[in-house]
Amino acid sequence: MSQKLHEAVLWEPLADSSVQCNLCNFRCKIKEGKTGICQVRRNVEGKLYSLTYHYVCSTAVDPIEKKPLFHFQPGRGSFSIATTGCNFRCDFCQNWQISQYPRMHDNLIGQSYTPDEIVNAALQSRCSSIAYTYTEPTIYMELCADCGRLAKQKGIANVFVSNGYMTTEAVDFTRDFLDAINVDLKAFSDTFYRDICKARLEPLLDTLRHIANNTDIWLEVTTLVVPGLNDSQAELKQIAEFIAGELGQHVPWHISRFHPDFQKTDSYPTPPETLNRAYDLGKQAGLRYVYIGNLPGSGKENTYCHECGQLLIERCGYRLGQFNLLNGNCTGCGAPLAGKGLEPITL
Repeated sequence: MSQKLHEAVLWEPLADSSVQCNLCNFRCKIKEGKTGICQVRRNVEGKLYSLTYHYVCSTAVDPIEKKPLFHFQPGRGSFSIATTGCNFRCDFCQNWQISQYPRMHDNLIGQSYTPDEIVNAALQSRCSSIAYTYTEPTIYMELCADCGRLAKQKGIANVFVSNGYMTTEAVDFTRDFLDAINVDLKAFSDTFYRDICKARLEPLLDTLRHIANNTDIWLEVTTLVVPGLNDSQAELKQIAEFIAGELGQHVPWHISRFHPDFQKTDSYPTPPETLNRAYDLGKQAGLRYVYIGNLPGSGKENTYCHECGQLLIERCGYRLGQFNLLNGNCTGCGAPLAGKGLEPITL
């Protein structure tokens, strides 16, 4: 497949026709004719280009709860898109067929959709947001930005599902169109990030701090708990205390159950007792909203008022039951629920 080019954002020229990409914290220095770590941004004659702008490989209408975002437009649909590629190489990736495709096949797959077509598809699907998801949205930022700004004009919100490795400059670049983000905080160990993701922990923590403390982008955090890798009580406690202490007690923490996939098929699903222990650690750290995902029937998908304990939003999987909010406030005691777009659905 011949690759179409679209000039990239957030890069700078270097000597000898090299360029530096400033989208993610790898800050790749890319020589003429080469691509960055993500495999989808190429230096062509001293300019950086995106290779994936015209190659949308996945579209779907998802419930916003699937992202997972529980405190942003609950019960609504999100028009989800992705391109191939990723700047991480996690051996347990749940979407490896598309995230690792350029690395495995030295090629791209997908179909060209204009931003107009994507936004119109979201409108026709009666979605309240567009989600840039399944793979890392940072690496197709140009498409995200063009779609996102047009979507905002049409009254549609925009959300990222991200590994969080974007630079603070990239975060600031999104501020005029990005409404919410769920960031994977995969572990609290630099060794984990170096060995599993080929990245580093501290730049991710800096990005999380920046989103939480310097923007109005709604933030939720997810940790996929993988047996033997990031499931110790000490590490889960560190994650919970970091979120509560540096991001805010109001930031929801999603504790997600691992299922063997990709190159990590010799493991086993996360035991429920490990997830419940992490849940308790989150509450002990002072987090107001802790959830367990990928464990149907756990009873820990519901949202409760942090003041009086009343059930505010009842969930079973991606379906909503009771909805006890009025103008974003608890109908019992009037305390506000942290989040955005918490009005009931009107069809």
